[in-house]
Amino acid sequence: MPGPGTAVTIGAYDGVHLGHRALLGDLSARAEAAGLSTVVVTFDRHPAYVVRPTSAPRQLTTLEQKLELLADCGIDRTLVVPFDATRAEESAEDFVKEVLVDELSARLVVVGEDFHFGHGRRGNVELLRRLGAEYGFEVVGVGLTGDGRDPVSSTRIRALIAAGDVAAATRLLGRPHEVRGPVVHGDGRGGPELGFPTANLAVPDDIALPADAVYAGHFRRADGTVHQAAISVGRRPTFYEPGSAPVLVEAYLLHFDGDLYGEAARVTFAHRLRAERRFESIEALVAQMRADVEATERVLASADLP
Repeated sequence: MPGPGTAVTIGAYDGVHLGHRALLGDLSARAEAAGLSTVVVTFDRHPAYVVRPTSAPRQLTTLEQKLELLADCGIDRTLVVPFDATRAEESAEDFVKEVLVDELSARLVVVGEDFHFGHGRRGNVELLRRLGAEYGFEVVGVGLTGDGRDPVSSTRIRALIAAGDVAAATRLLGRPHEVRGPVVHGDGRGGPELGFPTANLAVPDDIALPADAVYAGHFRRADGTVHQAAISVGRRPTFYEPGSAPVLVEAYLLHFDGDLYGEAARVTFAHRLRAERRFESIEALVAQMRADVEATERVLASADLP
């Protein structure tokens, strides 16, 4: 059994990508050697949503997803710290005393070498080491190089997803990018008009969506069953003028017939098939949708895809 002290890491941990997982593996190994339990300190929202809301990044994971992924990494405990305007004004020194020392009895702190925290982002690895010498915890700063080459970061992955390069994002995440939400009513033309009924996901506004395009991927139902899916992310330019319609995530489940409305569902993106575009006729759009379904089945059968 681990002793009373803890080995701690701190961060947003958005995506829990391969760089994060490498750091968590390092934390766990050091903790086991020292007889300590492991704790991840993260926040109930990305700090940017409080300190710079107009430029806050879209998130790779909801809090629920993040906690699931951290648990899968074998972490003993995750402490979710509420981040609000008061927390944003807190000094780095006060945060260390309140959270690391008083609440967690930290004996080891492992963070990314570019880690910053506290009011004005004044806290860094150097400050942590000075405070560690005062309070009795060791500090280790590591690089997030989970792909074995360049540093892996949530920012880098967000850029890949925004560009529609979901395959590259998969390699850095260690899994396909996933979005979640309830199945809601859409425009109502997928089944009756086009012959391809789709499940429309109401994805939270702060979650990163791939670029407007058609993708091959998977749809996981609330009961755990998984279906291959052709997924459209976009604004339906065949039916709407540019910029006049909101972005929808629509999934056509292959070899499925049933009612999904109201279900909590998950969609993952494996491969980008084509860009979204306007068609001159319904017939041309339907022909392309048939081709998209065939392409989805073909690429998902490839052994090279996750």
